[in-house]
Amino acid sequence: MIGQVIQSTGSWYIVKTREGELLKSRLKGKFRTRGWKNTNPVAVGDHVTVRIQVDDTAVITQISARANVIIRKATRLSRQTHIIAANVDQGVLVASLAQPVTSTGFIDRFLVTMEAYDIPAKIILNKSDLYNLAQKELAQELVEAYQNAGYPILITSIYCKNSLSRFKSMLDNKLTALAGHSGVGKSALINAIEPALNLKTGGISQSHNKGKHTTTFARMLELSDNARVVDTPGIKEFGLFDLDKNELRMFFPEMMKISKKCKYYNCTHVQEPECAVKTALQNGEVASFRYKNYVNMLNGDDMNFSAWELK
Repeated sequence: MIGQVIQSTGSWYIVKTREGELLKSRLKGKFRTRGWKNTNPVAVGDHVTVRIQVDDTAVITQISARANVIIRKATRLSRQTHIIAANVDQGVLVASLAQPVTSTGFIDRFLVTMEAYDIPAKIILNKSDLYNLAQKELAQELVEAYQNAGYPILITSIYCKNSLSRFKSMLDNKLTALAGHSGVGKSALINAIEPALNLKTGGISQSHNKGKHTTTFARMLELSDNARVVDTPGIKEFGLFDLDKNELRMFFPEMMKISKKCKYYNCTHVQEPECAVKTALQNGEVASFRYKNYVNMLNGDDMNFSAWELK
């Protein structure tokens, strides 16, 4: 039988068949001995072939070729990767400037990954009801910078009906991978537009000002208007995987556009003379925090820059 993985707990999967049947499935043993370096060889969104067992469970015997996949390094020091989702129409990162703060380094590594796998990306700045004046001004600077880079970005709050309506429209008729730190409000946002789902939401640890995990496994949620969302557990870090540093400049759209005016076609925008990107940076046409994060990735430094570091 052919179906799509809609839930993954690590050892068991829920596969929804073309006929709408839900099958509790496990992975055929040989898949785990093929030298894969993924922590999860099967991901939510995968199209698979399953074989029904006598106990009414199923075995995944084949994984179909993927249209795309979102991959990150499992940890900083690990050589393994973690597949966040497969066969998606877009990736949406939910970030926040308060409780907890999402760094621009985290945002930009997510965007670079989306660019590398040719997946449209969008950004949500959530919990705007908690922002003080400085954070509201910062949010507007981020909106301007990311719109200049070509990314749709939306400021949201579960208490603002207009922003919720726009968030819902962003998801309609698409399969969306929804990612972000624990505590940024992914589940609360989904509950606000689809109350019937009644997803569990968590608070913030007072000692560390970080979110508490509420989603413990990846799952696909079906919303109205043919919207489907891959809800993923909160991600602490977003390490880049298998990225050629010589290609990194191609994954910053606003810099790539300007780089056509650089003296050298393979300009890295760091030390070369007559670099159009560095000139644009001095003129304020490229956000300084975006350039700093680019250099940070180029140097292989995984340090997270604070979202406050814009100047």
